Amino acid sequence: MPIVIKKKRKNPFPDIPDSFGYGQRAVDYLRRLKHPKSRLPNQAFQLDPWQEEIVRRIYGPCDEAGNRIVRNVVIMLPRGNRKTSLGAALSLLHTDGPEAVPGGEVIFAAADQKQAKIGFREVEGIVSAGDFLWRKGQASRRYDAGHHVKLQEYKNRITFPNGCFLEALSNDAGTQHGRTPVFALIDEIHAWQKRDLWDVIRTGLVKVPGSLSIVITTAGRGQENIAFDVIDYARKVARGEIEDPATLPVLYETPRDADWQSEDVWKAANPGLAYGYPDIHGLRQLAREAAQRPAERDAFRQLHLNIWLDHSSTPFVDMATYDEGAQPVYLEELAGEPCWLGVDLSSNSDLTVIVAAWRTGEDGYTVHPWFFCPRDNLHRKADRDGVPYPLWAEQGFIEPTPGNVVDFRAVEDTIRDLCQRFDIREIAFDPHLARNMMNTLREDGYPAVEMRQGWVTMAPAIKELERAIVAGRFQHGGHPVLRWNFDNIAVEIDKAGNKAFHKGKSKDRIDGAVAAAMAVARAAAGEGQGPSIFDDPDITAADLVW
Repeated sequence: MPIVIKKKRKNPFPDIPDSFGYGQRAVDYLRRLKHPKSRLPNQAFQLDPWQEEIVRRIYGPCDEAGNRIVRNVVIMLPRGNRKTSLGAALSLLHTDGPEAVPGGEVIFAAADQKQAKIGFREVEGIVSAGDFLWRKGQASRRYDAGHHVKLQEYKNRITFPNGCFLEALSNDAGTQHGRTPVFALIDEIHAWQKRDLWDVIRTGLVKVPGSLSIVITTAGRGQENIAFDVIDYARKVARGEIEDPATLPVLYETPRDADWQSEDVWKAANPGLAYGYPDIHGLRQLAREAAQRPAERDAFRQLHLNIWLDHSSTPFVDMATYDEGAQPVYLEELAGEPCWLGVDLSSNSDLTVIVAAWRTGEDGYTVHPWFFCPRDNLHRKADRDGVPYPLWAEQGFIEPTPGNVVDFRAVEDTIRDLCQRFDIREIAFDPHLARNMMNTLREDGYPAVEMRQGWVTMAPAIKELERAIVAGRFQHGGHPVLRWNFDNIAVEIDKAGNKAFHKGKSKDRIDGAVAAAMAVARAAAGEGQGPSIFDDPDITAADLVW
C-alpha cells in the first residue's frame, strides 16, 4: 500500500507571528469541524480567509515562554457575516480542541435567553454535524472506550470527556457569581441593558492564567452603555492612542458620513460579501426600502454597515456636531457674567435639572447643568434606563437626594446658591410642579418666571438652541448626563415647521435638553446687556409670566 504524504498547508499570513504553531493548530482544528448548513464537500466548516486571519492573530502571537499575548478580542461585524458560527467554533476550540484546559469552564454569554439559545444551538449543530452521536438527550463521540459528550438541555450545557463544559448564559437571568471561565464569548453586547454579567465574566477571567474573552457584536446606539465603552476602548487601541497588546480590535465599521447606498461601502463593512454572505440581493432590497423610509435607513446603517448611531431614530441634531462643544466649562470664570437658569422639576421617575446659560461670543452660549435624582433604588433605576446612575452620582454629575422622590428643597437650595455665585437675570420654570417653589423664591425677591411648555414658547426656544449647536456655538463641557438627554430627543414637527421635543422611548430622559432650551431662550431674549428686568421697581410678579 503506497504511503501518502499530506502536503502541509502554507500559511497565507506570514506577517502574523506564530513561533509555536498555535495559530496554525487552531486553524487546522476549525477546518476539521463540520457545519450542518455548509455547502462545502462533506459539510466542512467554512473558514474564509478574513476569518482565518482573525484566528491566527488571536492564537499565533506568543511571548518567549509560549503564553498567548492576546487575552481580549473585540470583533464588530455587521449582521449576516456569520458571527455566531465563528463564535461557536472558537468555543469548541476551547472545550474539545487543542486550546482546551481539562475541566475548563467556557461561557457563551448573550443579552437574553433567546439570544443565548441561538449561540448554544449553533454549537449543538456543529457537534451534530461532526462525528458526535446523539441518543436520548445526550451526545456521544468516540474518543476512546466509554467516553462521551453530554448534552444537558435544561442547563444549556454541553460537557466533554476532558471535563470541560460549555454553558450558555444570559444577562437577564440574574447574578452568576462564582464563575471562573477560561474562555468567554460575549455575543451582541450592543443589546446588553446592564453590565452585571459582564463584570462577573471579566472578574472571573483573571482567576485563570491564559484566559480569553471575545466580544462579537454589531454596532449599537448611544454612548451611555457597556457596549460603547468596550468598542471605544478597542478603537483607541486600533488608533494607537492606547498601547495594549493584549487587546485585539477587529472593527468592521463605516464612517457616519459615508454613502450608505454605495455597494463599495457595503463590501468594505461586510467581509463575508466576497464569499456569498450576507445575500447581496437582500441588501439591495433593504436599501431600496430604506431610501424612502428614514427609520429603515437607520436600521440599515446600524445593522448592515456598523455605523454607531445616536439613541433617537429622529434626532434633534447630529451628536457628532453636538460633541464639538465639549470643551471644558470653567464656572469660576463666569461669575460676573449675566446668567439665565432653566429649571425642569420632575415627577417620581424623571430627573430634575437646573441648566445655567451664559451668552458667549457672537450669538453663542455656554451652559452647565445640575441634575438631581432620588437616592433610593438608584441601581434599579440604572437597570431600567440602561445608564450608569450610580457611577454618575459617584463622579458628581448627579446629586442623589434622600428618599424615593427628588427632594425639591435641595433643588431650591441649589438655585439660591447659584444666585449668590452668579449674576442670575431670570429663573425660568416649567410651571408644572413648580408653583410652590416659584412663589417662595419670588417672595424672597428672586427672579422666578414661568415658561410654559407649549408650541408658542418652546418652538422658538428649540429653534435658537438648534441654531447655536449647528453653528458650533454651544459649549456644554461634555457633561455625560446632559449629552444622554440630548441623545434621547425625538423631534415632532408641525405643519408650520415648528419643532417640539419628545422622548425617543418611554424610558428615555430629555429633561436636561428641555431645561437647556429654556435657559438659552431666556438668554437670547435678555441679550446679556444692561441690568436685570428685576432691577426695575415697576415690574410686578404678574409681569413675570412669559
